[in-house]
Amino acid sequence: MHKFHVFLVIFTFLFYSCRGQKDMSIQTPTQVSYTIENVVPELEIPWGMAFLPDGSILITEIKGQLIHFKDGKKTVVSNTPDVYARGQGGFLDVVLHPQYQQNGWIYFTYSSKEGTEGGGNTALIRAKLKDGALTDVQTLYKASPNTTKPYHFGSRIAFDLEGFVYFTIGDRGEHFVNPQDLTKDGGKVYRLKDDGTIPTDNPFFNQAHAKQAIWSYGHRNQQGMTRHPETGAIWTHEHGPQGGDEINIVSKGLNYGWPIISYGINYDGSILTEKKEMPGMEQPLYYYVPSIAPSGMAFIDSDRYGDWKGNLLIGALKFQYLERLVIQDGKVIYREKLATDIGRVRNVKMGPDGLIYLAVEGKGIFKLVPKA
Repeated sequence: MHKFHVFLVIFTFLFYSCRGQKDMSIQTPTQVSYTIENVVPELEIPWGMAFLPDGSILITEIKGQLIHFKDGKKTVVSNTPDVYARGQGGFLDVVLHPQYQQNGWIYFTYSSKEGTEGGGNTALIRAKLKDGALTDVQTLYKASPNTTKPYHFGSRIAFDLEGFVYFTIGDRGEHFVNPQDLTKDGGKVYRLKDDGTIPTDNPFFNQAHAKQAIWSYGHRNQQGMTRHPETGAIWTHEHGPQGGDEINIVSKGLNYGWPIISYGINYDGSILTEKKEMPGMEQPLYYYVPSIAPSGMAFIDSDRYGDWKGNLLIGALKFQYLERLVIQDGKVIYREKLATDIGRVRNVKMGPDGLIYLAVEGKGIFKLVPKA
């Protein structure tokens, strides 16, 4: 590589690294002392977790197992989907229907082999749990086509206040093909009714050849999604390449720019795109340079951590900690590392007891217990 090109790459990376932090104010953080307790030991890659009304936990292991942890014991649930476990693909998220106690529906995303092509792509299903097995399994959405590429499946699930279900599918490694093309799956956030039918007010419902389940597009690989506890808005985060991880509030029909605009660069240090903003493309609420490799996302909705209530939590796979972000007037004004060096934080959830729960690769599930 030419020396001037090397200098340009380094200068660009450092410049936007500073820019990514520019909105942060200096303030004294509220100190909350806590202990970290192991809840579910000996898990490999616990990707998703959902708390059942009886206090037990459903946990997806990426290689295909669904674990029911109850009364201190792990039971493997039967009749789970046939998972295409390759690279970043496998058994992914799990979320209960908002009226779970009335209807019993549980929603899952996973990489599915269904289709005529080899490989797999992300699917959304729902099922019920009865006598240690999944029953009434229904496929609500299956992305196509399949590919043997082992990365960027997404995928997280969230319900909005009206009962619509949202889920994410990454660009499947086809960043110049999928994210900007409404006729193709991948690099999108999708919105369905809870039974899998497509709402007629989806932004591209009447657009010829478009995938009508699309809610927003121009995404890379979104492994965090949650609903804001006050506004009800759906928030996501997504992996950038080398730098350029993003936090977004996803809105109807909007284009979030990938790969035409990005604050990241290629893994080999070359320039991915010269553009950081373009008309008609959304800017992230916040972006990271360097990348933290975000996974899992939750708002603190409990009073058990003092004035942390309302703060955002994001797992950092790369740097092996949980991040707490204070957001004010649409800007991140403070960041703090929690549970430092705990391991690759794959997921974070608020439990029914008001405590923060972390899923850590190769270790298990932990909770942060504030000291009195």
